[in-house]
Amino acid sequence: MLSLFQQALFMVITFFAFYFCYSKYKEIYDNISQGKAEDRNDNPKQRLKNMLLLAFGQKKMFRNWIPAVLHLAIYLAFVITQIELIEIFIDGLTGIHRFFWSVIPLGGFYTFMISTIELLSVFAFIATLAFLARRNLLKIPRFHMDEMTGWPKLDGNLILYGEIALLIGIFSMNTADMVLHNGEYGFLVSGWLMPIFNGFSDGLLQVIERLGWWLHILVVLAFLNYLPYSKHLHILLAFPNAYFGDLDDTVKGEMKNMPRITEEIKLMMNPDAPMPEEDPNAELAAFGAKDVEDLTWKSLLDAYTCTECGRCSAACPASQTGKKLSPRRIMMATRDRMEDKAKNKELHGEEHDDGKSLLHDYITVEELRACTTCNACVQECPVSINPLNIILDLRRYLILDEANSPEEWNLMFGNMENNGAVWQFAATDRDKWTQEL
Repeated sequence: MLSLFQQALFMVITFFAFYFCYSKYKEIYDNISQGKAEDRNDNPKQRLKNMLLLAFGQKKMFRNWIPAVLHLAIYLAFVITQIELIEIFIDGLTGIHRFFWSVIPLGGFYTFMISTIELLSVFAFIATLAFLARRNLLKIPRFHMDEMTGWPKLDGNLILYGEIALLIGIFSMNTADMVLHNGEYGFLVSGWLMPIFNGFSDGLLQVIERLGWWLHILVVLAFLNYLPYSKHLHILLAFPNAYFGDLDDTVKGEMKNMPRITEEIKLMMNPDAPMPEEDPNAELAAFGAKDVEDLTWKSLLDAYTCTECGRCSAACPASQTGKKLSPRRIMMATRDRMEDKAKNKELHGEEHDDGKSLLHDYITVEELRACTTCNACVQECPVSINPLNIILDLRRYLILDEANSPEEWNLMFGNMENNGAVWQFAATDRDKWTQEL
């Protein structure tokens, strides 16, 4: 049984943990909501299928089976362990020890459930060590690119250290409890570990059990508040991001027309068409995107969902050939800009302008021009993130609003406008060479 002091302490800590957690998650929701509207509610059955395959089933991860199996071990342990976490919360609120054993006696099913969790936790521990080695010893190139220095590198390791702390807590709690109750629970892995605590007094075992219980729940609550500041937010956002992802895989890389330009072209092709009514007081709409609020909400959701795994940058031909572009950095910069704008508003008010923008201050012209729009980054992302949409929107603003493009591009644009193709020859002249054959 929990003492009244422990019970009260648990309630206070849990209340404040969820309060701070709600505040940060609401800020993230508000940041994403500032994006431009985009309807992605069509074909719910296909979207649900995509979510189950990509987010829950981790379909794209299994292109490389070794990290996929390791990731699956941690993922399954994370999901299934929530069952035991429910009991820990009930115990903390009611003061009852092992609610599902003593109050709702599940018997053999309870033993099976906790034993399964413990077995998965062992696999998760092995996977955690492997991931630490991959990040810090094996020197895999995508984990050591320029954007992965400082906090991103530390962030990738912190969550793995936290996973180890969770496992220490759960096995200390279960094993000490098993020894105190002479193994009556019948937990699988804890039963193997019982000899470690042989000869310990009941008082010491109770202290170890309580320390394990508190360590586990405190790490969980800390993790819940840490997620919004970490790349591991994808644990939650991968599901909506996969659901609202692009549906048609047969047209990857297709550039969506901008309605305003489409309208202008139709008027050029049909001068007799009636001119649309315009509000004389309305601000002149910009082409593309200069800052985060000019992007769609889905692009902003992409930025927060990014796992920083680097598969996009590893597959990017521009990045492979030494260009400055890294699709992962595009997503990280977009997320950083949203966070910085939120901090500025909090400190200086809603109307404060820091004089910066996503374009130029966070993402450079050199990066945008290096993109070949090959769509490799989109193809590789395991959670349906599309860096290409952000790149295209920023590049459109750069060219159409700032008239900032290389001379070679301007020549191509002129040829397309005058000749209907990127070459300088008119369409009627381009096949003349065939007449000489």
